[in-house]
Amino acid sequence: MVDRATHYCPGCHHGIAHRMVAELLDEMDLTHRTIAASSIGCSVFLYNYLKVDAVESPHGRAPAVATGIKRARPDKFVFTYQGDGDLASIGMAEIMHAANRGERMSVVFVNNTVYGMTGGQMAPTTLIGQKTTTCPGGRCKDREGSPIRMSEIIAQLGGVAFCARGSLDSVKNIRQAKKYMRQAFEAQTKGLGFGFVELLAGCPTNWRVSPVAANKRITDEMIPYFPLGVYKELEGDGTCGSLIAPGGQGGE
Repeated sequence: MVDRATHYCPGCHHGIAHRMVAELLDEMDLTHRTIAASSIGCSVFLYNYLKVDAVESPHGRAPAVATGIKRARPDKFVFTYQGDGDLASIGMAEIMHAANRGERMSVVFVNNTVYGMTGGQMAPTTLIGQKTTTCPGGRCKDREGSPIRMSEIIAQLGGVAFCARGSLDSVKNIRQAKKYMRQAFEAQTKGLGFGFVELLAGCPTNWRVSPVAANKRITDEMIPYFPLGVYKELEGDGTCGSLIAPGGQGGE
């Protein structure tokens, strides 16, 4: 972790997510051989806070860039760091196919239900009734469809070795989310396949609420719609053979 002042808005959870990544890279002795692929949005500033090599990818294309990095340098630990507007919208094809191929990479997906950097527009994860700059009356299911649950989708794909959803709204949930992130990293280091961890996060600025109210919104509104827990967890020999999920996948 780089010792510098944050530029993120008060109450933003990106700083917590950055710290979790940095701690795990150090704890797992991965820092010296890590290459990160960030994308467009608030997530792009990851390289300002971590002392690792990083590549800035076009909007949504971080999984494609990470695929190239990992295949060219299989000795490296490669991860992407992406927001929901990035990963679940313009980058939907890239994340789906990288996961299905079982690329040996790890993905940190920060879901705050809104496009943060570009002005607070509706994202694929925006909740029903949530007001944004592009749906000022609130998201309507009949008009814009239902919010996309990415962890549930990713868990169904054949190349995925680990998939879980955590939250950054409380100390208890942050500790659990870090354990999930470790497992997503281990899916790569053990050669098992694709590792994915979703983090429910707040965006007080674009939600137009206080940081305290943003945490409460995650607890009261986001977690009921986006249940926390492990959605897929595999054990294997790290070969390119069959990746079959054990029975009983789903949220806790």
